[in-house]
Amino acid sequence: MPFFPSLPDDAGARHILALNPAAGRALIEFHGAALRTDSQLTARDKELIAAFVSGLNACQYCYGVHKETAKAFGVEESLIEALLADFDNAPVDAKLKPILAYARVLTLTPTRALQHHVDAVFAAGWTERDLHDAILTMCLFNFMNRLLEGHGVKGSAAVYAARGQALREAGYSPLLAMLTEGAQG
Repeated sequence: MPFFPSLPDDAGARHILALNPAAGRALIEFHGAALRTDSQLTARDKELIAAFVSGLNACQYCYGVHKETAKAFGVEESLIEALLADFDNAPVDAKLKPILAYARVLTLTPTRALQHHVDAVFAAGWTERDLHDAILTMCLFNFMNRLLEGHGVKGSAAVYAARGQALREAGYSPLLAMLTEGAQG
């Protein structure tokens, strides 16, 4: 049950964002700009990062939704679980592993993010823009994890599956439209 009495029992991110529509719209627009503009880092990669960061933070709602979204983009659930259980031995693409290693450091021990972590990302063939996009994703989900947890929103398997598929199919713009409609009505 959410911590705020105005939130429904089945509250999701959209309900939290509606508490301050101006901030909610800006945050949804940021999601679209950060997660749905491709560099070498694709939407699939970014959703994997979102699920991984959310899993590291044990955010039930964001992990559930973004694990389902990553799966909808073709990421194997077993990969996400392996990254969380035994990062060093997870069967992740060698090119993506330094970015995920950086996500892990930046999420769990941000003051220990060092030049050698960044050098490993560049050595794997990623550009500054790619790493910047990855960092935006990491930061966004550290923020979102705290936003959902701070409001006591946990979700359910049915919500995760529905939101994951919707985010794969339509991205974040329907949330923006819903928030705008809610502000008018």
